Amino acid sequence: MHIQLKLRAISKSNLLPINYQYPISAVIYKIINSADEEYAKFLHDTGYQKEQSLKSFKFFTFSDLICSFKIEGDRLRMTSPEAKLNLAFHLPPAAEKFISGLFLNQYITISDKRSGVDFVISEVILQKPLPLHEENNEVVLNLLSPIVSGRKEKYSHYEFLSPDNPEFTAMLIHNWKEKYETMYGLGSAASDMASVSMEIVPNKLPPRSRLLTIKQGTYEETKVRAWYNYRLKVTAPGKALELLVNTGCGIYNSTIGCGFVYM
Repeated sequence: MHIQLKLRAISKSNLLPINYQYPISAVIYKIINSADEEYAKFLHDTGYQKEQSLKSFKFFTFSDLICSFKIEGDRLRMTSPEAKLNLAFHLPPAAEKFISGLFLNQYITISDKRSGVDFVISEVILQKPLPLHEENNEVVLNLLSPIVSGRKEKYSHYEFLSPDNPEFTAMLIHNWKEKYETMYGLGSAASDMASVSMEIVPNKLPPRSRLLTIKQGTYEETKVRAWYNYRLKVTAPGKALELLVNTGCGIYNSTIGCGFVYM
């Protein structure tokens, strides 16, 4: 499920933190918590547990904040009060209207300790999914947020990979398969994901990277290297492709909104 939120700034302040992604994730949890505290706690604390593993996934992501701005140091000064934000959730159809209805007319604040902007969500648009074949589909995915591809090192730290690394797409597929195993079981993943493929489709300009910071200014501060300015050509069964576009490509999907892709 993809929904687009139309936001209107209502505060005197128009200065966002440049690392606004983690605060947006907190806003999403807060809105869900206001309607279903148990589900919000499950998402935040546990998530969907992978079979025979300690790994878990939250199964949602969000796009970059789409607005006009000027960069001022580590701040973004909005030059217009209007903004858009796209959200993706992997949910049963019966829950889609419930989730999309939660966000309409909500008042939210995107901020850190130094600055922030208050918004009202003035409109929620439920995006219609494109029809997919049960068997293999070949599609080109566009990015609305940068993608993080990483290989686990010692002590659970990641080595972040660039698109020119041969393992970049291999690790994206590995993460995708883990999500599928978590959602549908190891047996289904072994057969359904056997023929998936992914390759980079270059744009006119080369891929670019962005260094994102989680929990900036705290002892838990973490820096993440993400890449954008390219597309992905993917071949996969419809069920697997739907999971990918609803949960995000790569890692750090729910935490900082990386890997939001659409057809």
